[in-house]
Amino acid sequence: MTADSIALSINGKPKDIGGLEVRRLLPVAKCRSVGAFVFFDHMGPVTFRTGDGMDVLPHPHIGLATVTYLFEGSIMHRDSLGSVQEIFPGDVNLMTAGRGIVHSERSSEESRSSDQSIHGLQLWVALPKEHEEMAPAFSHTPKSALPELSGEGWHGRLIAGSLFGETSPVATMNRYFFADLRFDAGVSITFTPDYDEAAIYVVEGELDIDGASVEAGALAVLKKYPSVTLTSMKETIFVVLGGEALPEPRYMHWNFVSTSQERIERAKDDWRAQRFDGVPGDDSFVPLPE
Repeated sequence: MTADSIALSINGKPKDIGGLEVRRLLPVAKCRSVGAFVFFDHMGPVTFRTGDGMDVLPHPHIGLATVTYLFEGSIMHRDSLGSVQEIFPGDVNLMTAGRGIVHSERSSEESRSSDQSIHGLQLWVALPKEHEEMAPAFSHTPKSALPELSGEGWHGRLIAGSLFGETSPVATMNRYFFADLRFDAGVSITFTPDYDEAAIYVVEGELDIDGASVEAGALAVLKKYPSVTLTSMKETIFVVLGGEALPEPRYMHWNFVSTSQERIERAKDDWRAQRFDGVPGDDSFVPLPE
């Protein structure tokens, strides 16, 4: 059953990244973006045994910002700017690639000393055309600095943007929003974000959207200028995301995003020739997929 307010329901495809299985929700043929979000991975949940861990080797990006948010576990971020930052549940890592950055995502040595579960999300935001060639940057915002959201029978955390009368301190180039919400069973609210586009992803549980059931693992892309009633059928964890529609289409190849296909080709050549700056202390190299 699909409600009139849902434009598309996406279940995603499994992928493997550095020994960690992810469910890839965006992009798909029928939906290339939701607001400025052009990529959405649900990582895990997976448990690594002692000595094992996540190893996403150094790889490049241009023209986007990565947003990483965890529910369980930790990931050590390192990049070509020299940033070294372990992210924990409820924190936000925002890496702005701009004209080019390289980063790795691994389990820390400390986390490998015992069994560890990793569960989280990574999304890519396409930078505005005028900022695609900006200098790369990295910022970390601990969960203690993020606004808490709450109502009768529910609570959550605002990761980015403005929602429910709160504004996140995470600085963004685009006008977009992203929030982590937790509902008790039987909670019902009206959700009317002040943005062009929005989607809802159910992490655990089951959500009713205007009479349509959305189960765990499904991304419900709402119709333009959304206003819907959300009702939790059981205890449910979900995220809401979206923003202003991109004014131009984006080209994507591997980890590169741009308004220009020529710029994508140049980035591919630069990576083949290893002209990107490397990650200090990590000489691993991932060949360009052909």
